[in-house]
Amino acid sequence: MLIHVEHLSKSFEYYKKELGLKNSLKNLFYREKLTKDAVNDISFVLELGEMVGFLGPNGAGKTTTLKMLSGILHPTAGRATVLGYIPWERKKAFKMQFAIVMGQKNQLWWDLPANESLYLNKCIYEIDDQVYRATLAELTELLDVKDLLEVQVRRLSLGERMKMELVAALIHKPKLIFLDEPTIGLDLLSQKNIREFFKYYNQQEKATVILTSHYLEDVENLCKRTIIINHGRIVFDGDLHRVNDVFAQSKVIRLQLSSPVGRDALAAFGQVKEHADFFAILEVPRPELKERSKAILDRLPVVDFNIEDIPIEEGIALLYQRREAADAMA
Repeated sequence: MLIHVEHLSKSFEYYKKELGLKNSLKNLFYREKLTKDAVNDISFVLELGEMVGFLGPNGAGKTTTLKMLSGILHPTAGRATVLGYIPWERKKAFKMQFAIVMGQKNQLWWDLPANESLYLNKCIYEIDDQVYRATLAELTELLDVKDLLEVQVRRLSLGERMKMELVAALIHKPKLIFLDEPTIGLDLLSQKNIREFFKYYNQQEKATVILTSHYLEDVENLCKRTIIINHGRIVFDGDLHRVNDVFAQSKVIRLQLSSPVGRDALAAFGQVKEHADFFAILEVPRPELKERSKAILDRLPVVDFNIEDIPIEEGIALLYQRREAADAMA
């Protein structure tokens, strides 16, 4: 196994501060200490070559987990081994085998051409000259940025800059890649290009990838397995598309109509999610799907009819609600 995590937890201490001069003076002598459990007793195992999506709302503990697995943070409790090392010991041999890419943080020097920052990484990772040249040529060709290596980083577009960041992260051919929101802020074409690149790179290099993203399309396209975390705890670990099978008991019916149908009339067949003159989306219980579908086709002026799973976002929302309800009853 490449990553083995057992009962890993991380808590942060902070102090309560009330408004006003009086309370500021009071805090000089007494401050109320509070604790935030960012990650709470999580366990999982990752094998070589896996691409795993790591999902959750803001503040769920995703980035904190990645920072512990990459050695940036020490855990409060629990154990983890990554590539056979304890990550927070930060041994050189460990740091030479992984890369971390954060969509909101840059590692390239802003005022220098990208090739100078890349050469610096080459020296840091002690890459042989011939291997460096071959790897650089391969990555820049795959990402279509070969002609931009001598351009000042600040003059690159956001998509071009993100591609250069990926070249910098992968120049030493890491066995493990942490991707934290790698497509944030990018246009749809740039997102698609980066997804296709990582799909190809994973197949060619057998690199293990942990991906966090608020764009579910990133995870759907790249990851067979998904870990969903909420309030620092794992609430789901498996195939993302099974979220609907396990937790959602509904189907979505999309209707294209030849003449307008009122919202009240549509409500007789299911919960109306969207409604326009010639278009409607209904949510119906799975056990009643066959019966309701027949009734819709018999009674409504249907031109086109399509049955789908509920959106994965809604399935994940149900997971959050389920976990919160369980916590409240505990």
